[in-house]
Amino acid sequence: MKNKSPNSAKENFDIIIIGSGVGGLSAAICLAKAGKKVLVLEQHDVPGGWCHSFYLNGHRFTPGVHYVGLLGKGQSTAQLYEGLGIAENLTFFRMNPSAYEHAYIGEERFDFPGNFGELVEKLIERFPKEEKNIKKYLNLVRNVSAELQLLPNVEGFWQHVAIPFRTKNMGKYALFSLRRVIDWHIKDPLLKKILNIQFGDHGLAPSKASFPLHAAVMDHYFNGGYYPCGGGGAIVKAMTNAINENNGVVKTQQNVKRILLKGQKKKSAIGVELESGEKIFAKRIISNADPNTTYLNLIGEENLSSKLKRKLNKTTYSCTSLMLFLTVAMDLKAAGIDSGNIWLMPNEDLDTVYKKMMLPDITNDEAFQGMFFSCTTLKDPSSFDGLHHSIEAITYLDYDIFEKFQNEKDSRSPAYLQLKELLTEKMIKTIEKIIPNIRDHIVHCELGTPITNEYYINATRGSVYGTEKKLTQIGPFAYKAKSEISNLYLCGASIASHGVAGAGYSGVQTAGEILNKKQAELLEANGDQNIQLYDAEDSSNYPQWLINKIESKKRKVFVR
Repeated sequence: MKNKSPNSAKENFDIIIIGSGVGGLSAAICLAKAGKKVLVLEQHDVPGGWCHSFYLNGHRFTPGVHYVGLLGKGQSTAQLYEGLGIAENLTFFRMNPSAYEHAYIGEERFDFPGNFGELVEKLIERFPKEEKNIKKYLNLVRNVSAELQLLPNVEGFWQHVAIPFRTKNMGKYALFSLRRVIDWHIKDPLLKKILNIQFGDHGLAPSKASFPLHAAVMDHYFNGGYYPCGGGGAIVKAMTNAINENNGVVKTQQNVKRILLKGQKKKSAIGVELESGEKIFAKRIISNADPNTTYLNLIGEENLSSKLKRKLNKTTYSCTSLMLFLTVAMDLKAAGIDSGNIWLMPNEDLDTVYKKMMLPDITNDEAFQGMFFSCTTLKDPSSFDGLHHSIEAITYLDYDIFEKFQNEKDSRSPAYLQLKELLTEKMIKTIEKIIPNIRDHIVHCELGTPITNEYYINATRGSVYGTEKKLTQIGPFAYKAKSEISNLYLCGASIASHGVAGAGYSGVQTAGEILNKKQAELLEANGDQNIQLYDAEDSSNYPQWLINKIESKKRKVFVR
């Protein structure tokens, strides 16, 4: 049922947050806990942005959550959820600890174990001549990532002075590409491809990707990958419950038309106007939309400084995606599939592969060059009904292929539907490289396109990671949480970092700007908050409630 809009004549808010991605929800929790009157407005019919879950024929899918790292006690993602006060309401499954990632590179294969020491040993066993280089490079990756995590907690004059000494690796490698740094350290071409295979987690080829960013991605999973029980929607539910418990309000189907301003020379944000024409006022506005949507669509170019307009004109957005949501009636375990993700790439230079992925040949139905593939019902055993498995397969491409369809409304053109059918066939043929007979067992399939991303997520050019994460658009060059317009703030993947954890932390940092508090202060956990962690591959230690949930799911399908 559509939510009714707040009555602006009766209610004024301290903070209005536009968009309910995990960045906006994190900010809302922090601000609501601080006693602020918070309203979150979401254009979609469910909150969560990329983190939301949806159902096709009763089977759950989550477009933007495929795995999460650093969930062990004392690690950064766990600290985020503990500090937000939602850890007790979250359960995660650890993906195959001996192979949370499977890298298929041409005829070669390498499985990533979810343990740093084991990863080093396994790589040395495969590439003994590179032993010294492997140790040096992976320790550099860890050190750079650790130094990155120091920066949000730096405070005081002397700590700022000491940054170059505390972050010597960052200082040395911060402005170099992934390709440049790995070429300095690693010689074997296959080893380079294995170490760079996770480039899909930031969507940039090694020659364009920032080395520190890729180091942070790798380090995020050195202790393995986890998948939420209940999919990404379970994280969203825990966050929206926390907002409600602290007297905040989350409203869906509330499309913001523009941000209201006052003042001539020095402009201030004072509220929002909805598509319905209703105006809602607040002391501050946070936009969880990307910079292009925020500044050009909601503020208007005429209200921006020349400097900001130049920056917006130069800003590029990350690649977009095709995402196949597939339900199959077959024993995927017998087909060799487990809870680990699969990266499928040809044994070619990854920069070359990336170029081919961006502009695939759409004149035929041959398989794609690269793909990310995972089975959510093996990553989350509580979602398996005993018969049907859910698969999410993703490939990246350039938005230009779909640009001619961007202004189509609900009624799609024959040309769009024909292209979608062709691309679906290409996706299935790519999956067949891993599971040759899968076509015979498909119960339902649906393809999400860049146009889908725009429609549901309101992402500029269907981008999956917000702004492109190249060297000139991250860190000190990224958009700031505090905008040039008074009382207007931003959060999300384009501000601090992308991914479930990165976007979540961006919301905390934006709340800190408003409350004048450091990240550590806002994430000081109250009480004994612990995330429940279980193995996806081993049910021997499952609690009774989880066993009951799994059995109940299976009973339902057989009763049908």
